Amino acid sequence: MDVKDILMRCDHTLLSQSATWEDIKALCDDGLKYRTASVCIPPCFVKKAKEYVGDELAVCTVIGFPNGYNATSVKSYEARKAIEDGADEIDMVINVGAVKAGDYDYVLREIKTLREVCGSRILKVIIETCLLSDEEKLRMCEVVTEAGADYIKTSTGFSTGGATFEDVKLLYENVGPMVKVKASGGIKDLDAAAEFIRLGADRLGTSRVVKAAKALEGGK
Repeated sequence: MDVKDILMRCDHTLLSQSATWEDIKALCDDGLKYRTASVCIPPCFVKKAKEYVGDELAVCTVIGFPNGYNATSVKSYEARKAIEDGADEIDMVINVGAVKAGDYDYVLREIKTLREVCGSRILKVIIETCLLSDEEKLRMCEVVTEAGADYIKTSTGFSTGGATFEDVKLLYENVGPMVKVKASGGIKDLDAAAEFIRLGADRLGTSRVVKAAKALEGGK
């Protein structure tokens, strides 16, 4: 698979607690240069980043991140504020505790609320696969499909594990036809990125693919 084909599926990501505007600006520069699908950044930088990149690059941010146990009203406010600031895409974290308690109706209502807030903007739902059983992952495929989200996403990258080939295959084979899969967390190199795409991932959340692209051209 061509590196450009991989890059165009990447949400070039920097969600470190210590990230500064200079770090985010450099991320945006890379996103513009390598034509990534978006940059995925903390909400506090969305307004400045969107002013910087304009319509040349999509800006994605995270809601309820990384634990997902905020009240739905808080997530809704976060999403509205991010969109007001210029966010093109929203990656929300589900309430994993609600899933563990079997309260799928709560999770469904919450995703539907964020779906309404996002309107025509892309909504990705982070289910944190490393914390779920296969049965719970399958139920979440049903919930995310019913809620009308655009993507089901494996991981925050801040929990006990990231994307696996097995999980991406499982999600791809069980979500509805209108839902895509985003693999995120621990995608270590171009070979892994290509394999995730082969298994059904439409998007990748990673910073390493751009780093690999830079290495291929001698760091220029």
